[in-house]
Amino acid sequence: MISVTTPTFEGHTIREYRGIVFGEVIQGVDAIKDFAAGLTNFFGGRSNSYEGELLRAREEALAEMEQRAQALGANAVVGVDIDYETLGANGSMIMVTASGTAVVVA
Repeated sequence: MISVTTPTFEGHTIREYRGIVFGEVIQGVDAIKDFAAGLTNFFGGRSNSYEGELLRAREEALAEMEQRAQALGANAVVGVDIDYETLGANGSMIMVTASGTAVVVA
């Protein structure tokens, strides 16, 4: 399955549109990673613990979106968009949503 952010595939023709597909992941960040991120916030620098969680959540959301496209008989997804949100009382959960249009390309 190929997924792209563009509305078309260069060198391919879209034969059918199968519908909009989504992949959603809501993931909690544990207390240890939250503590480590707090230290990074205090001292400065990149938060490897949060970046790892975002990477994992994004990959899972994209995989779920592609599985849903495949279930519709699509072989590609165009116009992919990825959104990030924080949830929970103290923002300790992250939500990653991937969406796009499932298509059949030739």
